[in-house]
Amino acid sequence: MNNEVKTYGVENKWLIALTVITGTIMSALDTSIVNVALPYMRGNLGVSVEEITWVATGYMLSSVIIMPIVGMLSSRFGRKRLYMVNVFLFTASSFLCGISWNLSSLVFFRILQGIGGGAVIPVSQAILRESFPPEEQGMAMGIYGFGVVLGPAFGPTLGGWLTDNYSWPWIFFINIPIGIINMLLVARFLHDPPYLKREKGKIDFLGLWLLVIGLGALQLMLEKGEQKDWFQSGMIIWLAAASFAGILFFIWRELVAEKPAVDLRLLKNLPFTSGTMIGGVLGMGLYGSLFILPLFLQQLLGYPALDSGLVLMPRSLAMAVMMPVGGRLYNRLGPKVLISLGLVMTAFSFWQLSTMSLDVGFWDLFIPQSLQGAGFGMVFVALTTAALSTIKKSEMTAASGLYNVVRQVFGSVGIAVTATELTRGEQIFRAGLVRNVTPFTPNAVNFVHTMTGAMAQQGGGLAAARYKALGILNGQLQRQASMLSYNHVFSLVMVLFIFSVPLVFLLRGGQAPEEREIIID
Repeated sequence: MNNEVKTYGVENKWLIALTVITGTIMSALDTSIVNVALPYMRGNLGVSVEEITWVATGYMLSSVIIMPIVGMLSSRFGRKRLYMVNVFLFTASSFLCGISWNLSSLVFFRILQGIGGGAVIPVSQAILRESFPPEEQGMAMGIYGFGVVLGPAFGPTLGGWLTDNYSWPWIFFINIPIGIINMLLVARFLHDPPYLKREKGKIDFLGLWLLVIGLGALQLMLEKGEQKDWFQSGMIIWLAAASFAGILFFIWRELVAEKPAVDLRLLKNLPFTSGTMIGGVLGMGLYGSLFILPLFLQQLLGYPALDSGLVLMPRSLAMAVMMPVGGRLYNRLGPKVLISLGLVMTAFSFWQLSTMSLDVGFWDLFIPQSLQGAGFGMVFVALTTAALSTIKKSEMTAASGLYNVVRQVFGSVGIAVTATELTRGEQIFRAGLVRNVTPFTPNAVNFVHTMTGAMAQQGGGLAAARYKALGILNGQLQRQASMLSYNHVFSLVMVLFIFSVPLVFLLRGGQAPEEREIIID
């Protein structure tokens, strides 16, 4: 019997990486692939705009709730079994989503799909983290980043292509062959590590219920707040109260429970906590910008859905290039330099976006998009590596679940804040512009006079021509107000990244105390 320090799975690390990245891409893709197909689903199912949003909300809600408890589930049922069951659940529910016969069935199957996908992402991260030796941890997190970051980035483009060329059920059917391949790879190459202790006994059901209430109400509040005019709605007030109470009592319960459902004591680890906080900021910026940039291109500049996806492609390609590069630079520069540089690059890219006008073209967007993608790639690889560097292997799955749920929840916060600020900003900037457009403003008078003459030449009388001219002026005012509002939101995201830089200095590189494993010859 020989005693050796061994990294779990190092012999088959690339096959393991292929296995888990397949599941990660599949589940991460479905957070955004449905967005462009929602109008088609609405028409096919005959439901309202508000009702069809539950297709996206159901997935996000269930995936957020399952993420924090993957540590408990893996220790109770085994990590390989948990992964296999959730990939099967995701694949089967994808098929059921594609054949849904009404909105209720589609939302129910999307909730099941979210449970499967939400568990796959943090378990994949933990497996990759454990399978690569210490000097290749940056590379491992770069591989993981391909799925968890690029999946949502490419989702709208792929979803638009499938919907335009086939029909919306194919955004779900495409998961079926990938899921089957993933299950075969899992059966062949994944194994539970020796240090994963299988625990039986009492389940913290009270903690689980408080988690469901707290996170569920919070996610619903963030998803529906803009539609309901936030705290002008009684529903949002009740959701906010339930979220606050649920999360507060959940924290208390998990800190006093002998075997908590979610091990919040991991947050006593300062590097992990600071990394998780920066991860939340990254989630706000990433998901907020993924939400607002397509709106800017499609609604304000008039790009078709597929063209807007192509315009956003430089950011995705820059992330794809920078992640493996960032993994190699991690060992040379360390997390503080790499993350700080990435945050500054990202902030600068949002400053560039905040100075744009309605005359913006492809190349005006190319440079900030590329800088943004490179910055996101650098931050993501170094941050996930550093945040988990001081976590024990036996606690890796639980820590990964916490890290990912914070990023996901803050991503929802980012979407809610950007949507609210965009709407509020349009109203404020429009009011400011209108104050400068009066019968005594020479530019406004000349514009109306010129447009009235142009409209009069088309026939219909002078009064009708003037009415049309005023309508054109109103449209120009609205577009300018919208542009100013987008600039305002981009500047807020810039400030968010700048203010997160001091948190970097709480990080440190290093390794968790290694646990020795006994290898029987």
